[in-house]
Amino acid sequence: MRRLLLPGVLAALTLSACAPGQAVLQVPSVDIQQVRLTGLTLPGGLGGGPPVALLTIDLAVTNPNPLPLRLANLAGQLVIDGAEVGQVTFPNLNLPARGTAQQTANVAVPVSLSTAASFLKVARGQLVTYRLDGGFSVNLGPLGEQTFGPFTLSQGQWKQAPILPF
Repeated sequence: MRRLLLPGVLAALTLSACAPGQAVLQVPSVDIQQVRLTGLTLPGGLGGGPPVALLTIDLAVTNPNPLPLRLANLAGQLVIDGAEVGQVTFPNLNLPARGTAQQTANVAVPVSLSTAASFLKVARGQLVTYRLDGGFSVNLGPLGEQTFGPFTLSQGQWKQAPILPF
């Protein structure tokens, strides 16, 4: 079955490349469905390490192409209220043809003096802005990988129920 699928994929890519004004591969879109601050650790804690913000990020990635795609990696820099706060990585995501795939990442981001105020605002239930800047690679099998980015993958406003009572 795989041998029959690959020639079809190659033929589709070749034919679409011949059509004037048509892109061979349309860029999948990334949408952050939800960001949640699930915890804040204090400096020195159990491991004696730096303070950390624990985040859960829910993503929806939509494939506009008539063929299924496999994202080899999806990574970006999380920016809160204009300050870069940490790196987020979503490995190996399979996208159905003309469909959407959901992905969740649990991320531990170090808290610095420059980002502490933003995380404290979120923990108190106050509104902040966020942006995910980065890129991803699409694994096209024998055709190799195609890299997209860097660009803004998603952005919006973030407000959640407070996790701190003060």
